[in-house]
Amino acid sequence: MLIPPKTPDVRVPRLVGLMAVDAREAAVAQGVLLAAPDRPEFHRAVVDYVVRQYPPPGVEVPRGAVVTVWFEFGEGEGGGGAGVREPRVPRPGGGGLQRELDRPGRPFEAITG
Repeated sequence: MLIPPKTPDVRVPRLVGLMAVDAREAAVAQGVLLAAPDRPEFHRAVVDYVVRQYPPPGVEVPRGAVVTVWFEFGEGEGGGGAGVREPRVPRPGGGGLQRELDRPGRPFEAITG
C-alpha cells in the first residue's frame, strides 16, 4: 500500500468509474475517507461502480476529510441507455448523393469564373 506524505492538505482522487474496492484503496492511498449514503454496507461492496463523487477530483481537502461517493444515479441523472429509440417525425431529409443530384444545372458543365 502506498503511504502518502504527511501534509495537512491532500488532493481528492478521481473515483468515478472505479469499483468500490478500488475506490477504497485509492482513498486510503490519498489520505481521505469515503462515505456512501446509498450503500449502508459500503465496506462490503466490491463490484459496484462509483458514478458520482463530492468533492470533485483534484480539490485540496484536509487529510482525513470525507469524500462522498454514490453508486446509483439520482433522479434525472444518467441511468444508462442512449435515449429514446423511436422513429423521428418528420424523417430527416435525404442526403449524400441525392443532394448532389438535386442541384440545378448540368452535371458536367465546366465552371468558369
